[in-house]
Amino acid sequence: MVPAAPDRTAPSLPDGAVPGAPEDGTRPEGEAPAAKRRGPGRDLRAAIPVGIGLVAVLLVCLFVVPVVFPAFIALALVLAVLELTRALAAGGMRVPVMPVLVGVVGMVVTTEVFRLDGLVIATALAVCVLILWRVTESMGTVALRDVAAGVFTIAWVPFLGCFALLLFDRPDGALLVLLAFLVPVANDTGGFIAGVLLGRHPMAPSISPKKSWEGFFGSLVLGTAAAVVFLVFADTAPWWTGLVIGPVLVIISTCGDLAESLLKRDLGIKDMGHLLPGHGGVLDRIDSILLAAPATFILLEVLV
Repeated sequence: MVPAAPDRTAPSLPDGAVPGAPEDGTRPEGEAPAAKRRGPGRDLRAAIPVGIGLVAVLLVCLFVVPVVFPAFIALALVLAVLELTRALAAGGMRVPVMPVLVGVVGMVVTTEVFRLDGLVIATALAVCVLILWRVTESMGTVALRDVAAGVFTIAWVPFLGCFALLLFDRPDGALLVLLAFLVPVANDTGGFIAGVLLGRHPMAPSISPKKSWEGFFGSLVLGTAAAVVFLVFADTAPWWTGLVIGPVLVIISTCGDLAESLLKRDLGIKDMGHLLPGHGGVLDRIDSILLAAPATFILLEVLV
């Protein structure tokens, strides 16, 4: 008996369609969606050369012309503060920009001259000036909200960022600053590669859908390896401290990324700025480093 020929009049399925599934692409009720890897989520053709350029500028400021490193930090913090105040303004919070920017420069200068004591005193003065500046304009709950946003801005960006200057003042300070920058970069790189290739389990889908647990473990491996290898060759601290510094900085950097993602989601924006193609704004690039610098400073004080 000859088998019947297939019915060639049946409509063909679109590429990737599942037989029996509705034509609109929805899945039958009760069917779980298939896990799939997550895309890169950024323009690599722009991100890679910009990243290489930023690393080159950092290396020049650290090892070729170290006298300009404080100015480099001050410029980065000023740009990050401007981005943050604009983002907060989009959310209805008006942070007085002028006293905050003056406070940033004052905190950098006093940290460079008087070290940790100068940073603490300058931060307290910047907060006091901010409060007086804002309450003289108007009173009430709106002013209180703006003051809280201003204090948050000062504490997050210039206060934490000035710890890079405290690291720079230590013996082999340029190498220690490079360590505080290197591990967050390795954290991003390891998380990106592992997330693109293996990422299937979202870490915090409501905050940052692109982050996965596979990416986090990739960050943990590459970040720890980078810290250990760097300390072996730099000889600025015992190599085994990298086994502590690496994982701690990876966890802190990941928390910093998630915190900024949560803030941007609450404000309804994708990036803090657009100054760095493929990376977003300056604050998008240094959010992890802002937490890594003080963490590195404290860990070295405790471990070494």
